[in-house]
Amino acid sequence: MTDTFKPASLADWHKAAAKSAPGGSVDALNWLTPDGIAVKPLYTAQDVAGLPHANTLPGFEPYIRGPQATMYAVRPWTIRQYAGFSTAEESNAFYRKALAGGAQGVSVAFDLATHRGYDSDHPRVTGDVGKAGVAIDSVEDMKILFNAIALDKVSVSMTMNGAVLPVLAGYIVAAEEQGVAQAQLSGTIQNDILKEFMVRNTYIYPPEPSMRIIGDIIEYTAQHMPKFNSISISGYHMQEAGANQALELAFTLADGQEYVRTAIKKGMDVDDFAGRLSFFWAIGMNFYLEVAKMRAARLLWCRIMKGFDAKSPKSLMLRTHCQTSGWSLTEQDPYNNVVRTTIEAMAAVFGGTQSLHTNSFDEAIALPTEFSARIARNTQLIIQEETHITSVIDPWAGSYMMEKLTQDMADAAWKIIEEVDAMGGMVKAVDSGWAKLKIEAAAAEKQARIDSGQDVIVGVNKYKLKTEDAIESRDIDNVAVREGQIARLREIKQKRSAERVNTALAAITFAAGHPDTKDADGKPANLLDLCVKAVRERATVGEVSDALEQAFGRHRADIHKVSGVYAAAYDAESTEGETMEYWNQLKSDIAEFAEKQGRRPRVMISKLGQDGHDRGAKVVATAFADLGFDVDMGPLFQTPEECARQAIENDVHAVGVSTLAAGHKTLVPAIIAELKKQGADDIIVFVGGVIPRQDYDMLYEAGVKGIYGPGTPIPVSARDVLSQIEKALTKQGQ
Repeated sequence: MTDTFKPASLADWHKAAAKSAPGGSVDALNWLTPDGIAVKPLYTAQDVAGLPHANTLPGFEPYIRGPQATMYAVRPWTIRQYAGFSTAEESNAFYRKALAGGAQGVSVAFDLATHRGYDSDHPRVTGDVGKAGVAIDSVEDMKILFNAIALDKVSVSMTMNGAVLPVLAGYIVAAEEQGVAQAQLSGTIQNDILKEFMVRNTYIYPPEPSMRIIGDIIEYTAQHMPKFNSISISGYHMQEAGANQALELAFTLADGQEYVRTAIKKGMDVDDFAGRLSFFWAIGMNFYLEVAKMRAARLLWCRIMKGFDAKSPKSLMLRTHCQTSGWSLTEQDPYNNVVRTTIEAMAAVFGGTQSLHTNSFDEAIALPTEFSARIARNTQLIIQEETHITSVIDPWAGSYMMEKLTQDMADAAWKIIEEVDAMGGMVKAVDSGWAKLKIEAAAAEKQARIDSGQDVIVGVNKYKLKTEDAIESRDIDNVAVREGQIARLREIKQKRSAERVNTALAAITFAAGHPDTKDADGKPANLLDLCVKAVRERATVGEVSDALEQAFGRHRADIHKVSGVYAAAYDAESTEGETMEYWNQLKSDIAEFAEKQGRRPRVMISKLGQDGHDRGAKVVATAFADLGFDVDMGPLFQTPEECARQAIENDVHAVGVSTLAAGHKTLVPAIIAELKKQGADDIIVFVGGVIPRQDYDMLYEAGVKGIYGPGTPIPVSARDVLSQIEKALTKQGQ
């Protein structure tokens, strides 16, 4: 017997839903995403009628359903473990253990000194060596890093942009001396400098010569390293810096366009290199939008590459690596992060990633322990081995909601790309500061929504624990690592031929300053080729970077602040009354301070050392200014001495140090000592960012007046800073 049903009409559903909808309006159930996309509670066949991609298949244009025809049904994504710990020896041990435990590729995190092209003995990097990644000064370090890892079999991903030439050259030479030819190497170098100027800030040279470096790397790898991806165009750091999914998607694809243009200008045919371009997305907690973003990315990249007259299917298909969000990890109730990472990993898989790194639950506090890294790795293994998710190719295909959301995401991103094109391309959009400000505004808005309670973060602003249990975290002895690196540098320089090194470095400087230089075969000199020759002679990362800097100069970024965005969230109707009252009272108290003291409370927000991640610093500066503080922003990459001098010259009441790269144990006591040395110990110092709890007492003993870890509402920290300033003024008046 066959049951027959009378289908309800959409009008019938609206009537039924209106009975329980707020105010009797179904529109009240719509969710307006940060990207400006209205997500409805119900989707039907009407929403996908006429969509051009509704009946496409995986492995075929426009590749919405995946770049390969069989996707994970034949071969699951590659499990990567992104890591770098202090020394090459320690990092190598971690990689080998990870590979034995199920990882299928190596992803290298370098320390900030290496990123910025400084050797470990440089005076500007005393607090950065071995922090937030592995210290690499020469090919000898690189050989240790990959010891007993077969580079002809294991793919290697390297997150490197500023010092990309000496680092990639070091990898090539280390492989040669392992007996592996360049043509056998597989993996990816990030080599994405435009996003550095927008968000991550580990640049060295100005935009124009930086783009020339990218072109030379694309050219060299196309000729000598056919299995190696010459660039990983990264949206990851944009989302980590605050970009919503549409901004991340648009700016990343626009960066990709710019790199393709650069390679074509070098005389290359698009199909000779485009097949080795790859992408890198952040995957956050906005589950549906992340899946839609990845599907829309493939649709748009195919469209973009057709615009370059690409013919090869490999040129048209977008391949990507993904990493779960670091920003979504919380210091409070950190085991919740295991759940967050699992959800984000599933979004990446449903979106069709080619490789994936899952963050460890303790990375909001410090570098991951072996215990937490194993959980992160097993998260992927469980999805691959236990869930049968891999058995179905693009299971979201045909979903009314997902197909419509994919198109909405593509439309939103394309509109931004057209805006960028109207400016003259992404280099112009970056150079003007427009792109960076768009991301910073989105970051400030997001933080305000969390602090005001409109966006819920479990364990942070809702369902909070009364007491937090301490968890074990990894600590790096920065002083010991630096001393070891300096000793190795000394040994390398004693053994090498200084004459041959200087000749090789001079050739780099000359070619960098004279773009029409020809090589021995009469072809335009390639900077990566020259760097490989210098590294073979044992030139260091710092020496190669300096040789390029002599011709290119070192980039100095302008500091801009957004205003009014953070405060606007507190004017939203959904802000709770108690939260709004706290905000208004704080503004009133700051105004009262200004009336009493004859000036507003003045703070300087600073970044010390080579940590360029400035999302937290910029958001705090925006929020403090919206509250009524006078706010100065220190330039990136300050030394404690430079920071103290600027604070004194600007006559500030307080210096706020934003730290994410674990240099606080060295750099924060140094700024306090420097203020005292310069006779300004009345200026209070507060610290915010990723700081393990076990370091709090040490910082307080050093003289820090306030420590605000991840998840601290900015108005709460602002209230405390105001109180500390008032106490300091009272003490001075006694």
